[in-house]
Amino acid sequence: MKIEYKVNQLKYEITFCKKKKLNSISKSIDKIKSDKNVLITYDNKINKKIVDEVRGELQSSGCKIHLFKCEGDKTNKNEKFLFRIIDKLIKEKFTKKSIVISLGGGVVGDVSALASSLYLRGLFYFNIPSTMTAIVDSCVGGKTAINYKGVTNSIGTYYHPKNIFIFEDVIKTIPNREFFAGFAEIIKCGIIDNKNILSFLSKNREKILARDYPVISKICAMTLKSKIKLFSKDVYEDNQRLFLNFGHTFAHAIEMAIENNLKKDYIRHGEAVGLGILCEIFYANQNKNLLYRSTQDLLNKFNLPTKLILKEIPIEPTKLQNNIYKNIFLDKKKLDKYPRYISIKKQGSPAIHEIKDFDFLNDTIIELMS
Repeated sequence: MKIEYKVNQLKYEITFCKKKKLNSISKSIDKIKSDKNVLITYDNKINKKIVDEVRGELQSSGCKIHLFKCEGDKTNKNEKFLFRIIDKLIKEKFTKKSIVISLGGGVVGDVSALASSLYLRGLFYFNIPSTMTAIVDSCVGGKTAINYKGVTNSIGTYYHPKNIFIFEDVIKTIPNREFFAGFAEIIKCGIIDNKNILSFLSKNREKILARDYPVISKICAMTLKSKIKLFSKDVYEDNQRLFLNFGHTFAHAIEMAIENNLKKDYIRHGEAVGLGILCEIFYANQNKNLLYRSTQDLLNKFNLPTKLILKEIPIEPTKLQNNIYKNIFLDKKKLDKYPRYISIKKQGSPAIHEIKDFDFLNDTIIELMS
């Protein structure tokens, strides 16, 4: 299965590959007339067999392969990681016709893409996402970034991967926690856009949990098509692409509040997005309406948290609450003194609103922690 789409009249592809169909990468490289000098940035948590298979396939097609092992934790999404990649590109004399292939989750993908966009003002970039969050969200759309001075995604560019490859072998080996974390982004697209996503999740839960590839590839494709629809004509987030930030105003605030204090990767991005979705529904409606309850139920069905469990977070609760509150005001979408978020009162009807009721903002955070 293949998804083809255009951004600014340029063509891009997403290819779903069943077992051992690695030659799709080689074929794509032959099409772009590169110099076949390839850097593979890969997460050290990736099954080494998959890395070796990708390398072997590309070497057999005449590519010169350089491997760059890295740690894909969010605490490493920084300028040091970025310049380590760029230093490697300089050392190996990469040109604009060379290729960077990221094999990892959102952190490895975001930083590799940013490096690809900056080095010589852009070289070829492919993405092989290895977490569900990366597969259904961060691999597509062109957002690249690092975190800087404690602010999430504060430095970045827009740079689209020429090709994205979603492998059955990768999906089968994703650790359970990473696997489930991605379903928050799937649920998000079902709420803001395609209601069929929500019904498909409910009807096919058992097959999804068993990692039935035809079923999982279908739900991934539905989600990616929804995202492509919203960003392809609004790449720079002037309007409808902002809907894809549903849940993220609160999610980033939660992530920063925990990670800036603990200095470790405590909460997965997808887990934070699920919590952020509930917060934004609660804030928009000022109650736990039907949408809130149905979303909470769906998150539970896919093993995602619906509350911050304070006894598991070694941060004093009042400090955590205050930090989440303050971080809301650091959100990138803010244009004036009021942070923006995606308000939704019923499925399929998102709207861009400002957070002006600061008392209820606090009530929302307290609800998240209660």
